[in-house]
Amino acid sequence: MKGIILAGGTGSRLYPLTKVTNKHLLPVYDKPMIYYPLQTLLTAGIKDIMIVSGRGHAGHFLELLGSGADFGVRFTYEIQDEAGGIAQALALVEDFADDDDVTVILGDNIFQDNVMDTVQSFEGGAHIFLKAVHDAGRFGVAEVDKSERRVLCIEEKPEVPKSDLAVTGLYIYDNDVFDVIKTLKPSGRGELEITDVNNYYIDQGRMGYKVLDGYWSDAGTFGSLLRASVIIERHRKK
Repeated sequence: MKGIILAGGTGSRLYPLTKVTNKHLLPVYDKPMIYYPLQTLLTAGIKDIMIVSGRGHAGHFLELLGSGADFGVRFTYEIQDEAGGIAQALALVEDFADDDDVTVILGDNIFQDNVMDTVQSFEGGAHIFLKAVHDAGRFGVAEVDKSERRVLCIEEKPEVPKSDLAVTGLYIYDNDVFDVIKTLKPSGRGELEITDVNNYYIDQGRMGYKVLDGYWSDAGTFGSLLRASVIIERHRKK
């Protein structure tokens, strides 16, 4: 299993904080943001990790993280030349993945749950991680059949969500994902959407899911960046 941290994008929603650095290097409480998704991969037992970043601040990631020796892993770096969506960024890691499965995490997502069991028992297809939230319409929303443990569909930021289950920025895919991405067409905003990848696996009956118990937050807006720091600070004191 290879690990992928997607840390590209312009961070426009956090401007001017992102004028001189990548948003994934901003602090969340007492650590750089990217340390949190990295820890999720480390606790899942993944030792070979690629970090995909944009062009402007790629050297900052290398300066901060180095080869991975300090973390007991190996880091590889890739550049996403332009913001073309999560699926487009994922396509860049095909050679790195070789024939392995991949666990993919967005660099601004912070998880409490240890997902090692799910990662280590993965046997093909795809797997998403869901979290019950009060504002599901801000995210991709999954409709599931709990009796059959099946994902029925995912809708991106629906006005009327069919459930309260947000699709978090953590995914597991088999190596078929790269062929799936090659069939995608850009969405209305000109990007290759990860929701389209996930719905392909759902249509094929090859999508699993897990509802997370612990806290989860993204940190890509001023409000969510503050909220993530407060969550971390509160749990450190417990």
